[in-house]
Amino acid sequence: MSKAAPAPSGPVDTAKVAGRRILRFESIDQIMSEVDRVVEAERAGRLRRLGNWTILRLRKRKFLYEPMRAGVKIPGVAGGTLATDPMPLDEALPRLQRVMERVKVEPPTAPSKIFGLLTRDEAIAINLRHAELHLSFLVPE
Repeated sequence: MSKAAPAPSGPVDTAKVAGRRILRFESIDQIMSEVDRVVEAERAGRLRRLGNWTILRLRKRKFLYEPMRAGVKIPGVAGGTLATDPMPLDEALPRLQRVMERVKVEPPTAPSKIFGLLTRDEAIAINLRHAELHLSFLVPE
């Protein structure tokens, strides 16, 4: 059994990646069969990654409906996360309130950097999990 190749240390120029497979699917069943192969290889430590992304999209449901793990880095994003600039509370709170009100009533207009375009219900779920993660670090006493 071979070991999985280590993840690249920095972003990969995916336009120049050598060794990519050429795939062509004619049915959903073919896609799912290939997904099964990729998952099996990942679990056996035999999946080689050529680009910048892991198989997070295959775990979308887990991210939407189970607690998020702390310390996870977003592949392909400098520093592994977004929107970490310090902001005064009086500026941050109204911004958060506007965003959450919009999430409640509108479907997302931009795709998630990890999961692509989400439905309104999926956007709500991911925001609930994300808030659970971040707010768990704040303890009112």
